[in-house]
Amino acid sequence: MEQSPPDREQQPEPTRPEVGEAIAQAARRSGLGVVADGEPFDGRALLRSMGGVRGILEAVVPGVAFVLLFTVTGELVLSLVASVGMAVLFTVARILGRTPVIQAIGGLLGVVVSAALALVTGRAVDNFVPGLITNLVYGLVFLVSVLVRWPLIGVAAGYLLGDGTAWRDDKRKRRLFAALTLAWAGLFLLRLAVQYPLFLAEDTTALGTWKLVLGLPLYAPLLVLTVLAVRAEYRVARDQDEDEVAAPRA
Repeated sequence: MEQSPPDREQQPEPTRPEVGEAIAQAARRSGLGVVADGEPFDGRALLRSMGGVRGILEAVVPGVAFVLLFTVTGELVLSLVASVGMAVLFTVARILGRTPVIQAIGGLLGVVVSAALALVTGRAVDNFVPGLITNLVYGLVFLVSVLVRWPLIGVAAGYLLGDGTAWRDDKRKRRLFAALTLAWAGLFLLRLAVQYPLFLAEDTTALGTWKLVLGLPLYAPLLVLTVLAVRAEYRVARDQDEDEVAAPRA
């Protein structure tokens, strides 16, 4: 006897709170979670938001190993093996230490894909293609979000701070979030603008060097600016609300 297909009405659909929590979780993983933790945003908080010392090493060391070895030896395979090997070691260390492995696995997959592409084409600069594509996509997504008046920094901050989409009714918040989102779009597109000509010139050493220079040294200050600006804006808004409540009625 055939069973009738389940009624669509009986299948739960994502609710707005569930969507909001999903957005908040994604924002926390991106490093913006410190916006809502209520703790002073000092050097330790910044380091923690970037995954700690281990997280920074996982992001930087495989790339440094590739650039240094290729610059010194000119051997593509050796350089790629060293890069992938470092990523594997970081992942294994996390597994053995029973620490969260998502960041390490994500980094490992990125390194493997980049290395595979370079091996297939035989061109060292193709190791950087995934990074170029990532910067292009991120830059365009952040830019488009401003053009459609849903700046991604506002979306993330709103759900992290329990504001939902109410910030869209506040002109000052809209302007701030648009400016911050444009700054992030500018970072991604700046990376692309500097690195793509080096990719076309097949200058692997310069490309790898500039990738490092335009990485954490620019990401960290912009993250600090974003967190402090968002916190300050919500602090001002909260103080204004408290003043209105405390003001005697006429």
